[in-house]
Amino acid sequence: DDALLTAEIPGVDPEKIEVTVKDDTVTIRGAREADAVKEGESYLRQERGAGTFVRSFALPFHVDGDKVTAQYRMGILQLTLPRREADKPKKIAVNAG
Repeated sequence: DDALLTAEIPGVDPEKIEVTVKDDTVTIRGAREADAVKEGESYLRQERGAGTFVRSFALPFHVDGDKVTAQYRMGILQLTLPRREADKPKKIAVNAG
């Protein structure tokens, strides 16, 4: 009945993460700030980039946007995306007759 989406986005302030849901599409937007470099210092190598990002994912069903939950812990965003009631399969009783 639910989908679980996880995204690894280390170093992003949770206040700068935006999650939107429309029908069957989930969009994650965010921004990672560049580390401040003190005067006279420089990086030899930097593995993590800075800037904004956007990712969209299409699901095989429509999501109930009012029941979506999001948790961000240790650089991992976890979304629980419940299926809309109207999209759930309905069991039809068969009458013998």
